[in-house]
Amino acid sequence: MGGGTEAFPDLGRHCQNPDCNQLDFLPFKCDGCQKVFCVEHRSYKTHECPKSDHNSRKVVVCETCSMSIETTGRDGEDVKAMLEKHEKSGNCDPKKKKKPTCPVRRCREILTFSNTSTCKTCQLKVCLKHRFPADHVCKKAAAAATVVEGKGRWNDRFLAAMASRNGKDCGSKSGHGSASTPSTPSSVKAY
Repeated sequence: MGGGTEAFPDLGRHCQNPDCNQLDFLPFKCDGCQKVFCVEHRSYKTHECPKSDHNSRKVVVCETCSMSIETTGRDGEDVKAMLEKHEKSGNCDPKKKKKPTCPVRRCREILTFSNTSTCKTCQLKVCLKHRFPADHVCKKAAAAATVVEGKGRWNDRFLAAMASRNGKDCGSKSGHGSASTPSTPSSVKAY
């Protein structure tokens, strides 16, 4: 059934829902059943599309190794036959069932796609709680820290130099050998 008006006979289409048949100038074509629908009946649920799951991906999980096996496009094969074929293929390994966990001592966090972080210095995969090198005892970061500590960290050297001065010459102006007068404080001590 066509649509449109007398002036524009090819404009728009009628909704193919039997209860609707509304003329729609921006119709939607269902990618499942290939019929045309109005905005109210465009979803699979509202027009009760018999092929609503044609684009859906379906998987079966192997109980032995926890591997997922895609069943999309294999309508003729039985699920049990697919699982048996998987077990005989050699890809089914019961050792794979164990999920990877965070390698940090006493951490039992299971590493998934969303909570795994890879350390940039040692390339170790850890959970988000231990993503910083100090939190997972990063070997390369620890080696770099010992090299810096051997020379003395700049912060420690600075504090040692400040302590050795004992506040001398903090407020005196250059070129004057005399100390400042007690009525005008020349330096402020921070506690």
